[in-house]
Amino acid sequence: MYVKDVLVKNKAGLHARPATFFIQKANEYKSTIWVEKEERRVNAKSLLGVLSLGIIGGTNIKIIADGADEQEAVDGLVELVESGFAD
Repeated sequence: MYVKDVLVKNKAGLHARPATFFIQKANEYKSTIWVEKEERRVNAKSLLGVLSLGIIGGTNIKIIADGADEQEAVDGLVELVESGFAD
C-alpha cells in the first residue's frame, strides 16, 4: 500500500470536468485506488464516489493505492491534482 497527501489547488476542486480527468487517469492503473477526505474513503475509479466527497479547492486529500503499480498510480494522480488539472 502506498499513500500520499495532496492539496487540491484549483478553485472548482474535484467537480465535473476535473473529476472526470481524475477518474480517467485512475483507470489507467491496475491497482485498487482510493481517495480519502477526512474520514471518508471512496473508490478513485468511481465518478459518483469522487463527486460524493464534495472536494473543493484548498482541501487536503489522501490518495491511496494497493497493487502492482501502486506507487506509479499515486504519484501520477498527485501530479495531476498538483497541476490544477491543466491540460
